[in-house]
Amino acid sequence: MRRGVLTAALMLVLLPAQAPVLAHPVPFSYLDLRLQPGVIDGTLVVHILDTAHDLAIDPADRLLDPVFAAGRFDAVTRLVGGRLRIDVNGGQAPIAWTRLEVAADRQSLRLHLGIPSPPAAASMRISGALFPYDPNHRTFVNVYEGDALTQAILDRSRPAFEYFAGTRQGAFAVVRKFLPSGIHHILIGPDHLLFLIGLLLLGGTLGRLLLIVTGFTIAHSITLSLAALNLVSPPASVIEPAIALSIVYVGVDNLLVRKGRDVRPWIALAFGLIHGFGFANVLREMDLPARALGWSLFSFNVGVEIGQLLVVVAAAGALAAIRRWSPEAGRRVAVAGSVAVIAAGGFWFVERVFLSGGFR
Repeated sequence: MRRGVLTAALMLVLLPAQAPVLAHPVPFSYLDLRLQPGVIDGTLVVHILDTAHDLAIDPADRLLDPVFAAGRFDAVTRLVGGRLRIDVNGGQAPIAWTRLEVAADRQSLRLHLGIPSPPAAASMRISGALFPYDPNHRTFVNVYEGDALTQAILDRSRPAFEYFAGTRQGAFAVVRKFLPSGIHHILIGPDHLLFLIGLLLLGGTLGRLLLIVTGFTIAHSITLSLAALNLVSPPASVIEPAIALSIVYVGVDNLLVRKGRDVRPWIALAFGLIHGFGFANVLREMDLPARALGWSLFSFNVGVEIGQLLVVVAAAGALAAIRRWSPEAGRRVAVAGSVAVIAAGGFWFVERVFLSGGFR
């Protein structure tokens, strides 16, 4: 008898705590797209709680009535159609909503859609927050191309997803995106540029400069690939200060160099490994396409090399011209440039360690 009373009392205590959990499910949306020649077929499944909230329908269960739901077809498609955007080959594609079904077992509505596309669509970008009132809402995306399935999740932290087709046109689309990105990144990365320029300040023969550039290229290509493939992933809080230290080291080595002692190719090779991890941190933020990982890595790296070559040609040519005009002026530029390299690297190191929380 006493045990029964205790059990009843315990249930009275626990039920109020459990009731909110049962009363507030976590509805999500599901978008399935199938790539076909000339058209993209798909379905969008949305929960009745989300739909009813944004259409001010109370109670939400009314949407499980097929007749009532059919009468709200235009309102539902206007709601989600105004928030879902699908771009094909870089241009927004019109979405044709064809019919609505009630999925009572899922407490959801299933919307069928069609999107016109070129016979060989190269890329597709899916974006949009379907139900922004809910900060925890997610849209699960499945893209089918033949027997291949690619999945993604859209939420507040990732509002868009880009898909590249597994075709020759898809590979070209990857190159068009990632090659310019590689050029852009090296040209706007002052730390990488300063490291390279620091290595060029002392000049040297064409063969020596080629060794320096080749060493840097080989090294950062290795670690860029390893990190982008998540085989080795040092944290940015370690890599970024280490890059700053590599710049300081180059400047100091320039000032301490003696005749016959030129280890710049080895410096480029050693510290290029660190800079490769820095490139990879940027590449990861670009959301690498799983089906075209090789092409994206290759294209980004080629872009980095093109940008690097532009900087090397311009800087080496300018420094060589100064040395031809006046060897003494060339030496002064090398010393002043090395001091500036040390100062900039030191500033970045202090900033990244003490102001940005590096080496944690």
